[in-house]
Amino acid sequence: MSERFDEGDLVGVLTTEPLGRPLDYKAPEGGCGLGDLVEVPLGPRRVLGCVWGAGAGGFDPARIRPVSRVLEATPLRDEMRTFLTRMADYTLTPLPLMLRLATRAPDLGAGPALRRVLRATGREPARETDARLRVMDALDVFGGAAVTSTELAAEAGVSSAVIKGLVKAGVLAEEDAPRDQPYPRLDPSRAGKDLSGDQAAASEALRAAVASGRYGTTLLKGVTGSGKTEVYLEAVAEALRHDRQALVLLPEIALTAGFLERVEARFGARPAEWHSGVTSTERRRLWRMISDGGAQLVVGARSALFLPFRDLGLIVVDEEHDTSYKQEEGVYYNARDMAVMRASICGAQVVLASATPALETWVNADTGKYARLDLTSRFGVSDLPEMRAIDMRAEKLPPNRWISETLATQVEARVAAREQALLFLNRRGYAPVTICRACGHQIGCDDCDARMVEHRFLKRLVCHQCGASKPVPEACPACSVEGKMAAVGPGVERMAEEVAERFPGARVAVLSSDLFGSARALKEAIQTISDGGADIIIGTQIVAKGHNFPLLTLVGVIDADLGLQGSDLRAAERTFQLMRQVAGRAGRAERAGVALLQTHQPEHPVIRAILTGHEEDFWRAEATERRMAGTPPYGRMAGIILSHPDVARVFDFAGELARRDGPLRAIGAQVWGPAPAPIARVRGRHRVRLLIKAERSAPLQAALAEWVAQLKPPPNMRVAIDIDPQSFL
Repeated sequence: MSERFDEGDLVGVLTTEPLGRPLDYKAPEGGCGLGDLVEVPLGPRRVLGCVWGAGAGGFDPARIRPVSRVLEATPLRDEMRTFLTRMADYTLTPLPLMLRLATRAPDLGAGPALRRVLRATGREPARETDARLRVMDALDVFGGAAVTSTELAAEAGVSSAVIKGLVKAGVLAEEDAPRDQPYPRLDPSRAGKDLSGDQAAASEALRAAVASGRYGTTLLKGVTGSGKTEVYLEAVAEALRHDRQALVLLPEIALTAGFLERVEARFGARPAEWHSGVTSTERRRLWRMISDGGAQLVVGARSALFLPFRDLGLIVVDEEHDTSYKQEEGVYYNARDMAVMRASICGAQVVLASATPALETWVNADTGKYARLDLTSRFGVSDLPEMRAIDMRAEKLPPNRWISETLATQVEARVAAREQALLFLNRRGYAPVTICRACGHQIGCDDCDARMVEHRFLKRLVCHQCGASKPVPEACPACSVEGKMAAVGPGVERMAEEVAERFPGARVAVLSSDLFGSARALKEAIQTISDGGADIIIGTQIVAKGHNFPLLTLVGVIDADLGLQGSDLRAAERTFQLMRQVAGRAGRAERAGVALLQTHQPEHPVIRAILTGHEEDFWRAEATERRMAGTPPYGRMAGIILSHPDVARVFDFAGELARRDGPLRAIGAQVWGPAPAPIARVRGRHRVRLLIKAERSAPLQAALAEWVAQLKPPPNMRVAIDIDPQSFL
């Protein structure tokens, strides 16, 4: 039973305000318990907090104010508070920021109540205006769930008058419903799909691990199309049989819709969802239901890791290598690593699923820290695609063309056979650079040190760092000469132009995250392609994330060398992962697939590893290089990112910090920098980086905390610490 505090007792309350530590308050009338969510006075305001323990004391009791009220919400359990504390210590994040991550749901203080909701009656509107049709489409997004008028209007982009008109016409019905209701129960006893031999063996091992009730982490490594999802859904079923909850993390919101359908087919009901596309009403409902046991399975983005599960028994991190699991704003953390931490605290199993695991995960499995299960063949009748390189040094391409004759011939054959071809280029927009042919000036962002990317579909130049946009100028901003602005290099929009000219009869679809205003629009585009609504698909890395296109038999990588440029520690690893994932989209049904990589470096070790499929040799060679260099996972790194509007002040502060490196030298760590960040200015703030490198066993966090505490940052200076950095921009 959790600790209780009687009325008037001193309690330490951690608030979500940036104060760094719990504050003393008096327990309210009726008392309060450890972990209770409370409302407390802070200056003239009332703020959200959590009872973190007994008060520290040492203050005038007459000046200590009482807790305003205890919220009608399930208290944060011991394991959740322990997780937040350990993660704060690991990432060097102030605890109030961690509590904010764990309470990101609206109206947590509101008690049970009714709300006015709308449901479709099944009647079609007599007069089908564009606005009314958008409302009907929006209803599909909510999957038949009750929705408020405000939420429906916002999703459809219409006024409240349109909603009221549909209610009056009998198309929508109003009713009162409880604010928060349990989610439909999932049935783990329903039969799943028939599994192949290695799938069945992997499934049995995972079920046994979940049934043990103990912590453990397993790498589920399977080639693309091998049925990893079916295997780990059986682990989910085992958790449900033991009345424990499960969490499945997905790297991309666009993947959610198709995955939810597979879950519903397996368990007879849809799970709960948690991501940026979920309404505030649903976020509040899920937060309350997951803490009370009214939700068994959550499918979500990385922030779902901070939900207050009643009894979490399984965490699945799908596509665990994906870089989108790394949060690089506010709280810097890797959701994959924090999933392992949380599971170790609450006695849960972790499944890290990927065809191309992160090197850190591969090493942990290779050394026995993690268990490993392999799925070596594709599920059903499909085979892995044949992979070949196209040596671009031998191809004769005209200016401003990027599809080789060899690749074009293969695309024509697929279109003629009524199959699909995918052309992959990991560059959004029309062209990465817009240059003046008169003076050589390149159009950059006014607030960032980054070139602006032309998006011809939008008729704008866009900064991919801060999101600023402006029209493509007629005259050069530098020399004022008109008619000399030219696009340089290809993006997916420019590829679409070339494809339209080269294959005039083909139906073309472009998949790029910036071309879709909502997750619903992207989902519809993916479904259209899957149903055969396009002959040629042009896509960025969004196409590599788990989509299944049955008619796709050819993947052409336009520039396989793109990711090998620069000095990124993980450049080889990420290029290998991306190319193998993209190639895996081909031949996932009865028809054989081919993947062709256009490259100027066919002899490059990474390109050779991609083509031969000798993955274990690649990982072992990468691991050897990292071990010799003492870099992760065989060493530790931390990035310090300082930013300020005044470039001199940020460099002066960074230089002084670097000179006071005594705490770091004491643990044998090295300090590199300060140096301008590769993108040295973002949103008008100049950015400087320092990089810390230490041995694996070094107490890095304690040394870093002591080091940065030596200097007080000047006003408007931001200091961010990134433990285990994934990106160095």
